[in-house]
Amino acid sequence: MTLHAITVLGHDRPGIIAETTDRLAGLGLNLEDSTMTLLRGHFAMTLVCEGAAGDAEIEAALAPLTTDGTLTVTVREVPVEQVPAADGTSWILSVHGGDRPGIVSAVVGVLAAVGGNITDLTTRLAGDLYLLVAEVDLPADADAAAVEHDLAAVAADLGVGVTLRAAETDEL
Repeated sequence: MTLHAITVLGHDRPGIIAETTDRLAGLGLNLEDSTMTLLRGHFAMTLVCEGAAGDAEIEAALAPLTTDGTLTVTVREVPVEQVPAADGTSWILSVHGGDRPGIVSAVVGVLAAVGGNITDLTTRLAGDLYLLVAEVDLPADADAAAVEHDLAAVAADLGVGVTLRAAETDEL
């Protein structure tokens, strides 16, 4: 079986998810991972599907989504990768404050410096208020107190608030 990364981007309308997943199921593809959201009124969806269909066949099945020019679809094969078991700790990071360029870059730079891996990140702008929420895996040897200290220093420079808290250990 082959893994495919599929993106659907464009103007939001009802039924995009239903139509896309119906066409993929019709090809016998199994939806393994997905994220779907609205970004400033634009729909954004990324799917990882497994199945025997090839990229060209998937593109042809999804082509009707793009006929009115409001959506763009991309399909590409991705390698199957074995994800090693996490040996670190999971954290939830939140940042809030006045919007300005560089917030994401500065905050994630602190995490990258200690080998942290961001497994999910969402940002929202509501008026002048900026909000970032991320799920982060820190390596087992990372000093969480030092990371919190460095995040607080970056946040102070940016004029935003930051919180790093241990994630719940219960899985879905």
